[in-house]
Amino acid sequence: MTAFPPVLIHYLYHSGFAVEIADLMLVFDYYKGDIGPDKPLMSKGEAICDRLKSHKQALVLVSHSHFDHFNPAIFDWLDAKPDISFILSYDIDKRRTKGTCYFVRPYEELEVDGVKISVFGSTDIGVSFLTEVEGISLFHAGDLNWWHWPEESTKEELTEAELQFKSEVSRLLGRQIDIMFFPVDPRLKEHYYIGGEYMIRNVRPSLFVPMHFAHNTDITEKFADLMAGSGTGTAVISSRGQTISFIKK
Repeated sequence: MTAFPPVLIHYLYHSGFAVEIADLMLVFDYYKGDIGPDKPLMSKGEAICDRLKSHKQALVLVSHSHFDHFNPAIFDWLDAKPDISFILSYDIDKRRTKGTCYFVRPYEELEVDGVKISVFGSTDIGVSFLTEVEGISLFHAGDLNWWHWPEESTKEELTEAELQFKSEVSRLLGRQIDIMFFPVDPRLKEHYYIGGEYMIRNVRPSLFVPMHFAHNTDITEKFADLMAGSGTGTAVISSRGQTISFIKK
């Protein structure tokens, strides 16, 4: 039986996560926040820098240019670890970047430092990422979601949003996904859960990690209760800097 390395997932803030797997550290969609409790929200990631230095490999991935997913402070981390590789969505301004950068579009595939990266689309701007390393797969959705805004949309627009979402998700069907980071956005009100539920019912990740809820952590417990019995573990996030452990069986 293959023994997989343990995974440590650090919730930073909003859609930002730092993930440690063996000698690798991945950082997704850093906006603000840091590893560990009681860190200032506007920290530039000092604790992240300390962890980056302790890992042989480091990849920083950014799904798109919205301010709540992309903070140019990530390039300051090069002072701590000059060999970071940045995997950046095509819509990010190259003039705001430094270091070794790979700009990607939907449906491209690349391998960086032994990490296989499959790029998918979004239902907003930018991309979503499926990364595979050490036999463990992680999907970070960026702003891919079933954006159901009934108070702001016509019936036709709502139908188009649903079709666009389900079409993109169809590209993931049949793929093994161990950990999925996906929006559970309270701004959608009573419809906050529909994208996440669809992913759990159809893609069936082993662990679902909610994101894109800013300071509204209560919604993660609400969603976990809703998905109880689904066969997918659902993380409950209570605070910034929280660490979630995952071991693939």
